[in-house]
Amino acid sequence: MKHSVPISATFQLFKYINISPSVSLNDRMYTSKIRRQWDTQASREVQDTTYGFYNIFDFNASISLDTKIYGFWKPLKFLGDKVQMIRHVLTPTVSFSASPDFGAKFWGAYGTYQYVDGQGETQTRRYSYFQHGIFGSPSQGKTGALSVSLANNLEMKVRDDKDSTGVRKISLIENFTISQSYNFAADSMRWSPIQTSILLRLIKNFNLSLSATWDPYMYGLTPSGSPIQINKLRIAHGKFPKLSSTGTSFSYTFNNDTFRRGGKAGNNTADENDDIWDDDTGDWNGEENDTPENFAEVAAMKRSKNRKEDEEDSSDADGYAKWNFPWSLTFNYSVNYGYGSFNYDKMDYNGKWTQNLSVSGSVRPSKGWNFSFSASYNFDQHKIAYMNCSISRDLHCFTMTASFVPVGPYKSYNFHIAVKSSLLKDLKYDKRSSRSNGIRWY
Repeated sequence: MKHSVPISATFQLFKYINISPSVSLNDRMYTSKIRRQWDTQASREVQDTTYGFYNIFDFNASISLDTKIYGFWKPLKFLGDKVQMIRHVLTPTVSFSASPDFGAKFWGAYGTYQYVDGQGETQTRRYSYFQHGIFGSPSQGKTGALSVSLANNLEMKVRDDKDSTGVRKISLIENFTISQSYNFAADSMRWSPIQTSILLRLIKNFNLSLSATWDPYMYGLTPSGSPIQINKLRIAHGKFPKLSSTGTSFSYTFNNDTFRRGGKAGNNTADENDDIWDDDTGDWNGEENDTPENFAEVAAMKRSKNRKEDEEDSSDADGYAKWNFPWSLTFNYSVNYGYGSFNYDKMDYNGKWTQNLSVSGSVRPSKGWNFSFSASYNFDQHKIAYMNCSISRDLHCFTMTASFVPVGPYKSYNFHIAVKSSLLKDLKYDKRSSRSNGIRWY
């Protein structure tokens, strides 16, 4: 079993500073624990499971302070009167969190044993008694971290004769945040990576979100020649923190309404009696002359009216049924940057860019038919990495689907037809690709 007790509060200091202290307690209850020791004769680790009631817990405390600072700038008159005002909002946040080392013997969650390594040296290994537990174990190492973040928002107000107020707000930077923390309890490399993120509203319904991580430390080599981060700040050696990872993605969907001007709003799919009786309050919600006594009559009239409107919407001016052809096409593009191979000459990692483009879509030529597909493109190999196509048909009492992967190492197909009723769910037919029909699995 596990239970958590979070305690938090928020109050103001000097009317402008928000203070939020919090304490969190996590308790785990297990019925077994595993002790480990080193068998010198067999030169291996052995385990011994004991059963009982074991209660382990961890906790942490934190306090944060934040406020908002507003700055306004009005452009000079000789620059024109189009821009009325520019506003900059800064939101600094300072927080401190602390917790003890729950890996210490006092807390009863971890144990140690000694062994002799391949070089003949005695080593000490620390392990968790409850590594097999579904709720895990408390974390090792004490913390006393001070975190600082600064969020920015930049907007400007411009004249717009088309707007009823005569002015319009434009977001220059919706949000730009930079944050870092310092762990006083660590014995080395106390600075955390620098985190940055930015959100820009480029055009209507399209935002650009970008986050990045900056590495503040340099790299060296272990005795075996493997690269490892060392306790030397880049900025102390005249280097700017190195960009270690960043990325963003773009997604847009085209459908029937994309190129339609002034599209008609869709029909209300709520219950047809919602406008007569309020389910939440139980109050009568009909017309002035309607009463609960003639509820059935009023409901029938409204249902008839709704059916008539639906029939009018489904027919054109000549009385013919309108042809409805729903379709959608979604493009998704992502680009990411991260560490690649290690450069031993520069004692640093080389950067590597990765891209991904995926396309998905669906078409419904009639009420019962549906065609859909999805595909992705591999920019490194310059070919389609994966594609899946499917066709489905609603046969009233039956449903039929067929899907296939036409390219790539996972070429395959699948055909399925079954009864819709859950009582007859075992009445179905499936046909899948196999070696015997010429399509192989790789």
